[in-house]
Amino acid sequence: MTVILWDVHCSTMGNPRSPIISTSHFVHIFMLILGSRIQHSLGNDFIGNYSNSFLSHVLSRLSSKTTILDLSLNNITELQIEDFKPLRKLRVLKLSYNRIQHLDMNVFRFNQHLEYLDLSHNKLRKISCHHLMNLIHLDISFNEFEALPICEEFANMSRLDFLGLSATRIQKSDLVPIGHLNLSHILLDLERFHGKKGTLEDLPVLNTKTLRIILPLNRAFSVQLNMSVYNLRHFELLNINVDDDKCSIFTDFLSKIINNAKFLNLTLYHIETTWKCLIESLQFLWREPVEYLHIYNLTLVEKINFEPFNYYETSLKGLKIELCTIKVYIFSQTVLYYFFSNMNIKMLTLSSTRMLHMLCPSKPSPFQYLNFANSLFTESLFQDCENLTLLQTLILQKNKFTRLSKISLMTEKMKSLKHLDLSQNSISYEGKKTCNWAESLLVLNLSSNELTDSVFRCLPPRVTVLDLHRNKIRSIPKDMINLESLQELNVASNSLVDLPGCSTFRRLSTLVITYNSVSHPSTHFFDSCQNIKSLQAGDNPFMCTCRLREFSKNIATLSDHVVRGWPHSYQCAFPESYKGTQLKDFRLSPFSCNLVLITVTVLLIGLVLMALTAFLCIHYDLPWYLRMALQWTQTRRRARNISLDQLERTYQFHAFISYSERDSAWVKQELLPNLEHENIKICLHERNFVPGKSIVENIINCIEKSHKSIFILSPNFIQSEWCHYELYFAHHKLFHEGSDNLLLILLEPIPQCSIPTRYHKLKALMAQRTYLEWPKEKSKQVFFWANIRAAFNVKLALVTEDGDI
Repeated sequence: MTVILWDVHCSTMGNPRSPIISTSHFVHIFMLILGSRIQHSLGNDFIGNYSNSFLSHVLSRLSSKTTILDLSLNNITELQIEDFKPLRKLRVLKLSYNRIQHLDMNVFRFNQHLEYLDLSHNKLRKISCHHLMNLIHLDISFNEFEALPICEEFANMSRLDFLGLSATRIQKSDLVPIGHLNLSHILLDLERFHGKKGTLEDLPVLNTKTLRIILPLNRAFSVQLNMSVYNLRHFELLNINVDDDKCSIFTDFLSKIINNAKFLNLTLYHIETTWKCLIESLQFLWREPVEYLHIYNLTLVEKINFEPFNYYETSLKGLKIELCTIKVYIFSQTVLYYFFSNMNIKMLTLSSTRMLHMLCPSKPSPFQYLNFANSLFTESLFQDCENLTLLQTLILQKNKFTRLSKISLMTEKMKSLKHLDLSQNSISYEGKKTCNWAESLLVLNLSSNELTDSVFRCLPPRVTVLDLHRNKIRSIPKDMINLESLQELNVASNSLVDLPGCSTFRRLSTLVITYNSVSHPSTHFFDSCQNIKSLQAGDNPFMCTCRLREFSKNIATLSDHVVRGWPHSYQCAFPESYKGTQLKDFRLSPFSCNLVLITVTVLLIGLVLMALTAFLCIHYDLPWYLRMALQWTQTRRRARNISLDQLERTYQFHAFISYSERDSAWVKQELLPNLEHENIKICLHERNFVPGKSIVENIINCIEKSHKSIFILSPNFIQSEWCHYELYFAHHKLFHEGSDNLLLILLEPIPQCSIPTRYHKLKALMAQRTYLEWPKEKSKQVFFWANIRAAFNVKLALVTEDGDI
């Protein structure tokens, strides 16, 4: 590989200080304290939550029934016996994040049922003990003790399960009282630890399943403690800053603690070190009884060069490295890729490391689980790789993959691959490329990508679980491959308009299709999908019409275990009168949804109306009146045409403008200024109509006095009844005079299908005559105005408003 520049900055982990309670009973109690926001009231005397209430002392008059009391995140500085004496039933007390400086356990002598006591994150420097038989959880970590605050009374706390401590120095005698206790969790806060330089403190053997040690932040590793722990299963170490010179001290410290451990889980939080020391530490752990090694928030400094590593037999099953910052800007990629790709372990996670690539193992690999989430991998990963035949799970979410067909080729030689996660990439499918998936692939996650309907032509044929939510799928094509083994399908947050049938998903048992565009789900869905055991189809824009009645009826018969989210997420979106109505409450009368009954009723009403019309026509002789009106109109028109032919035509205006009032802004701001600037006289209804005359008479007079008629066509125009009249009269003038007196300006496009049938003249004019289109671009408007001026390039003998020539 070539040398690259690598600048990686990853977010740090959350606050690691929160203690871990291994007993499930007290995890539940702890969640009650943190999650409950119920204030003390007469209706709830058992839980008192006064966290973050700006208290300077413990509240008086607390209910004697209180069993859980949270006073954390306040300004309490002192505890008194009277504070807790009435609380004889108190079991859980949280006083963390206050300002308490002295603790006399005697204040709890009346609280014999107290099991959980948290005084962490205070300013405690001294503690006076009192025997508390029932105490299970005691946390006094993150305080200002010089020595470990362990009293002789601790030796009799046989129920103690969790113990949190803090100190600036540790002596052998400090831990003697608890050496025989069988604890589940010890939290040791050494953030202020300084110890004796050059002196190895030999501590007594502890007995705990989980040990969590927090070291000083941003200080070079220098802890010299000979600490042995029996029954240790989980060891967590935080704030590790070690360079090449201190690396051996660090591994010696680890060896003392895990010496007696079997099948240990080791977690290292917030570690800053060199590549050489990291390799040296891993080589040490490779030989130790460590099953799972987790490294969170790793920072590499100085340089990255090739370091020899012996991959011989190891107890390690899984290595996880999450959140990484590499402050080495120039190094060879091959050093990293080669080191990790050839590990002889079953599970490897390199998450949020921002790595660009990974080499194919140089020999058959034991990898069964690989997780490269949130990195920069592309389709070049593992192409033509034949040494991952045991790989079962591959996680590649949040990377830079784009081509689905290329990804399928990557899996072709992974003979054991069952689970592939490709979510949150930018994957699309070309639609024509061949897809060659591993035949063993059963679970495929392609969510949050850019896939369309064509993805159903490029899927593993044996897939049983398929996640395609949050893509761009509109429908499931009919020519898709048959997914006979598919059992779970998630297509939520797409654009599907119907529930997919099960003709190609014969074994489908779980379907998630929420947040789509399903308005009229097919009533045949339940007929074709007999094996459905879980359906989530809520949060769709259901159109509550007759077509939905059958679907709503069918879905209501299923149990809540089958139809998830019913009924609150199944609501009508249309029509407006039913919007927000739950489908279970949607009702329509049987008559309104019976097509045959409606058809018969309409036909009967039509026949009755026809009979009534015939009766009225015969009884009142209506045809005679219509015939007389038509003859009167034709006679009036012939007489008027004769009188016009006998007169010499003169005009008062160059043009009459017809437009919708909604388009008046364009007419007054664009058209009028440009025409009148050229001395073209315009007739407008608002300034030239004669008061007292009817609107129709004014329209006819203005058209007659104008050489041309300009019509501003738009969707607004066809909605105006008066524009219809004006067009009618102007068209009449054109027909009889044979003059080119109509000028059509198309302000906005008007689809032919949107023009009402009564505007047949407008349809005919737009089909037969050329019209001018108003261009939106400034550069084209010059030619528009030139065409307008050309239409008026005539000299007319205009009459004045008084009739003078």
